[in-house]
Amino acid sequence: MTATTPKETLSFQTEVQQLLHLMIHSLYSNKEIFLRELISNASDALDKLRFEALSDDALYENDGELKIWVSVDKTARTITVKDNGIGMTRTEVIDNIGTIAKSGTKEFVKSLTGDQAKDSHLIGQFGVGFYSVFIVADQVSLTTRRAGLGQEHGVKWSATGTGSYEIEVVEKQLRGTEIIIHLKEEGSEFLDDFRLRSIIHKYSEHIAFPIVMREYQSEEDEKKGTPTKDEVVNKATALWVRSKNDISESEYQEFYKHISHDFEEPLVYLHSRVEGANEYTLLLYVPKHAPFDLWERERRQGVKLYVRRVFILDDSDKLLPHYLRFIKGVIDSNDLPLNVSREILQQNKLMETIRSGSVRKILDLLGQLAKNETQKYATFWQVFGQVLKEGIVEDNANRERIAKLLRFSSTQGEGSAQTVTLEDYISRMQPEQDKIYYITGDSYGAAANSPHLELLKHKNIEVLILSDRIDEWVASHLLEFEGKKLQSVAKGAVDMEKLVDTDQKAELDKANSENQDLLKRIGDVLADKVKQVKVSARLTTSPACLVADEYDLGIHMERILKAAGQAAPASKPILEVNLKHPLLEKIKSENDELRFKDWSCVLYGQAVLSGGGQLEDPAGFVKQLNELMLIMSDRRIILPP
Repeated sequence: MTATTPKETLSFQTEVQQLLHLMIHSLYSNKEIFLRELISNASDALDKLRFEALSDDALYENDGELKIWVSVDKTARTITVKDNGIGMTRTEVIDNIGTIAKSGTKEFVKSLTGDQAKDSHLIGQFGVGFYSVFIVADQVSLTTRRAGLGQEHGVKWSATGTGSYEIEVVEKQLRGTEIIIHLKEEGSEFLDDFRLRSIIHKYSEHIAFPIVMREYQSEEDEKKGTPTKDEVVNKATALWVRSKNDISESEYQEFYKHISHDFEEPLVYLHSRVEGANEYTLLLYVPKHAPFDLWERERRQGVKLYVRRVFILDDSDKLLPHYLRFIKGVIDSNDLPLNVSREILQQNKLMETIRSGSVRKILDLLGQLAKNETQKYATFWQVFGQVLKEGIVEDNANRERIAKLLRFSSTQGEGSAQTVTLEDYISRMQPEQDKIYYITGDSYGAAANSPHLELLKHKNIEVLILSDRIDEWVASHLLEFEGKKLQSVAKGAVDMEKLVDTDQKAELDKANSENQDLLKRIGDVLADKVKQVKVSARLTTSPACLVADEYDLGIHMERILKAAGQAAPASKPILEVNLKHPLLEKIKSENDELRFKDWSCVLYGQAVLSGGGQLEDPAGFVKQLNELMLIMSDRRIILPP
């Protein structure tokens, strides 16, 4: 590309056109946010230049004083926002402005509430901040040159907010980006110098680079456009390096909104300076609500790494583990080398120290929140509880800390609300009980009404109800807590014999011995479905249930793996039957082998359904059940095959 390349007119991506329409026609109640977004973008460009210049000092082009300029021309009705940051190439302009991520656009539109003030605050969250200029502008031009390229590689982009934009290669002497906004008539309020300063103080006071505006000696000078001098209108100091006593609550809140593009205040935050052999500073926030991409595999992390106030990188799982991906903020080290790379980070012992120290600080913060502000913690748990549970699987070193933060539903809790801690459970354990019992299920209702709970409910023994999708994995890694083993009530013997008295145990042994023929007959019918049929100690009202053998994969886990398209290890469950149930008495007295087979299959089908499973042949089950019902009612009807 050369400066002689002709001007081209290109079409916006469809998603961009939709956004522009929204900006122009729907999100105009909080117009001032356009300046916040442009200054934020300029700050990012300066950060990127400073980082790239660590390995190539020539990128500074003999100008290492990084700034953002904001100016007004009342006669031309324009606002100019300029930076001497990294700049963009022609390809980057097209990629960054002509195109945006479809998922971000879709989620942005889906998140709109109809409240213009709230919706306008969503703009930055979804990476569409630049387009907010069209709330106040009828024309925008952007001129940019990437640092390190010659002056002939400047790029000019312009648009009026319709379906297309113009782009051409131009001469640009200085690196960086300059945006000129031509205001609509209804945007005249932003031609006032004081108005712009107030917006900068409101949203951008914490930007770590100087934001410069012209200072006029008199109103006459301002009309003539002859400034007396340039004035820095923000503090231009990294917020996190200042003393906590010098930072107001509003400054903490505004800094959070800047780094997260969130319009709400954070739930809680942590500002800590660690001193000693390793020195680093943390300013970390817990949001009130989840970002739209929380569950996306390739989502960006929310924490940035700085070395002595110089931005190094973000989007790195070396800063915090994946299960803390909801945390926003900055980590600033005094000891890491300025030229640290991603490869060095992977092997840097100091980075491991910072990471482990940060994790402990965050978990301690959540622990204090859970202890002292239960309502706030309930809000946190509702939003991020499932994410935090991933830490049980991922973070062996902090498993006990994380376990104390977990919340569950239980048979002695308040409905489906997850409010019970493991410590609560242990404090309520029965004298004869030495294990923490739990049950997993696809939903709270399915788990809470499972037949596996019948004896435990009868004995007033509490059972934790785990109905989140991740809970099966959590339970497979959280084997004990404070010396108490966790035990699934749907797996193995569950020490049920320990929970019944001597007479009941003797009765159970006698039933097993006297009904071996019945158990074997049912087992033969269901040989391809179950590994064993035995008399149950856990059932009091249901006829049967399925349990996994002690060392086999849990039945619920097997269903999850199959639903995810993964192969589950081959195993068969155990069918436990309640010989006191009338259905078992009917099966025991059935002499017709075909009907005995049908009864046995119906018994198995009921056990599958009551355990929250799905039948392999629902139509066959219904046919067998209908025939048996009709026989029982003495109205034999031959159903078609």
